[in-house]
Amino acid sequence: MDQIHSEIAELKSHIQVLQQERAVLTLNHEISGDITPSAMIEAYRRQARENAQLSVELKGIDDAIAALTNQLHHKQAQLTRWQVESKELTIHQQLEEAKKVAQVHAERVNELAAELASEIRQLKATADYLSPLYWQVYYKPFITGFKTISVPYVRSDGEVWTIVNRIV
Repeated sequence: MDQIHSEIAELKSHIQVLQQERAVLTLNHEISGDITPSAMIEAYRRQARENAQLSVELKGIDDAIAALTNQLHHKQAQLTRWQVESKELTIHQQLEEAKKVAQVHAERVNELAAELASEIRQLKATADYLSPLYWQVYYKPFITGFKTISVPYVRSDGEVWTIVNRIV
């Protein structure tokens, strides 16, 4: 990227030098005054015939400026494409970093879900053991609702992540 910037700066510098050189050459031979357009055209033509070498040199400078300007536009387009590609790469890198963070959180959720499921199973086993005794003493159930207990679980097919509820 730095190379492209330096090439663009170099092209702009060359173009500026040529434009200054052209301005100096035309300044000395500029036709001025309050004359009619046809007289001005004739004066410039006469000057071109009289100073053929100057006209050829000006034409060469104009051609060089045009060629360098064309290269400048090409380099600027190349720089723009590169900046867009690097921005996309940066977005891709940000996405990958965010996915890593999400992966850590998903793994922690799954660990907590496994621990919670284990605790719920132990509570159910305790309730199953106590329920007959509890019924004998209090004439009602100890704990209800075990059929609908669920814990979250994060799964992925590689691209899409889904949070589902697993019944314990």
